[in-house]
Amino acid sequence: MSEFRMPSLGADMEAGTLVEWMVRPGDEVKRGQVVAVVETQKGAIEVEIWESGVIERLVVEPGARIPVGEVLALLRTAGEPASRAPAAPAPEVPAPSAQAPARTVAGDRARTSPAARKLAGELGVDIAAVRPGEPGGVVSRADVERAAQAVKTGSAPAPQREPVTDWQGRMRKAIAAAMSRSKREIPHYYLATDIDATRVTDWLAGENLKRSVAERLLPVVPMMKAVALALREVPELNGVWADGAFCPSAAVHLGMAVALRGGGLVAPAIHDVDRKNLDQLMADLRDLITRVRGGRLRSSEMSDPTVTLTNLGEQGPDQVFGVIYPPQVAIVGLGRITERPWSESGNVVARKVVTATLAADHRVSDGHRGGLFLAALARLLQAPQELK
Repeated sequence: MSEFRMPSLGADMEAGTLVEWMVRPGDEVKRGQVVAVVETQKGAIEVEIWESGVIERLVVEPGARIPVGEVLALLRTAGEPASRAPAAPAPEVPAPSAQAPARTVAGDRARTSPAARKLAGELGVDIAAVRPGEPGGVVSRADVERAAQAVKTGSAPAPQREPVTDWQGRMRKAIAAAMSRSKREIPHYYLATDIDATRVTDWLAGENLKRSVAERLLPVVPMMKAVALALREVPELNGVWADGAFCPSAAVHLGMAVALRGGGLVAPAIHDVDRKNLDQLMADLRDLITRVRGGRLRSSEMSDPTVTLTNLGEQGPDQVFGVIYPPQVAIVGLGRITERPWSESGNVVARKVVTATLAADHRVSDGHRGGLFLAALARLLQAPQELK
């Protein structure tokens, strides 16, 4: 019998609230299947199971707050006999009506995360009138915030009281705990270099002219691919620190720092960035941002980034120095692309330049290896056509 435990969905997570089971005892499940929804300080997370088998027993009921590592369910794997002990009764999961689709009938209540219910009370929003961002989804804090905004614009009844919420405070507290741990436990070193981004920006402009608006690539996409390929050359920056030792990763799962509309940020992973083409990466990035803003992340995206990239966009600063997110051992920062004087063959010319920064863990690598990574990144960006 295998134990399915509450996963750690980030260094700042100590426990999560089980919102809903998506399976019943006796259901056959496959590795990677979403089996539960867990509410954390950063939203409702769809939790995937990491082993195939049959659900033997659901140990925890929805609404319970469960510490990381505690058993959520028992899983019977291939070849194991069914338990003779009576299984706990499964939570009721209403089946869709034959007369009307689930969650579309008037008065039908959508699934709601505990944090969304609490925020609705604080904002004076009628939670029963709030619908999730997509059919069958969980009503998240973002959905409640959208409903509250509709109230402000006059498209919904006025709130019962002025909005007062401590959700942003809880988010900031969680981020502060993770970053304090990082600065306390990880001996950071920092490097920065200016990179001539003229070739990549010119190539991108020409490439986007061939595409429809919906298919165009953002400047960060070729940067993501270049970062991932550079990490292949300096693998000490790609992995996690666990049990007192560095565990390198063969895959590059790039955590993308995404700001939340209500304040705070998350850095879920885009998987296998080094193995995907730019179109796949653009689709993955667009999908990830949509789901982050809708509060619909998956546990694998939160638990397995091997390195983080932070990019504050075209309206951001020229430089950004990040703090490593434990248990990772590096974070890469990209400032905005600006036109600057650049020395070339003895002449001063105007070039488009981006400052790339690296914060890395001195227990695993040193400045020489970090410098090789930044040099590889600069070299790869000079041949953007090869990043496809």
